Amino acid sequence: MYQQMIFVNLPVSDVAASRQFFTELGYTINPQFSTDDCACVVISDTIVAMLLSRQRYADFTKKEIADATRTSEVLLCLSAESREKVDELVDAAIAAGGSGTGEAQDQGFMYGRAFDDLDGHTWEVMWMDPAAVQG
Repeated sequence: MYQQMIFVNLPVSDVAASRQFFTELGYTINPQFSTDDCACVVISDTIVAMLLSRQRYADFTKKEIADATRTSEVLLCLSAESREKVDELVDAAIAAGGSGTGEAQDQGFMYGRAFDDLDGHTWEVMWMDPAAVQG
């Protein structure tokens, strides 16, 4: 059965540093689609982050490229299998050079935290109790 995928393309200032950052979070790099100008970060079977040098990113748009340290261009949210996994991923991101952003959001049935990567892109990590989803 076909599963639709998402490829998130993000401009980065230093591809090598970003590659290292996401590797330290436990993600793998697909070398088939990675170059000096691009790191293909495999987040899951259906989610891939393409980290493009700002010069390479400019090849795909005529718009001004946002500086994610000053403006918000997108909020990315990843699910996690437990509250502990939320904390593990965000803590790993901070240890790898990212920064925590905002306070933890604890609704009881839902828990989330967020971090900014090396270029200021905000990644939210969220766990939701499966029983709450089923109604």
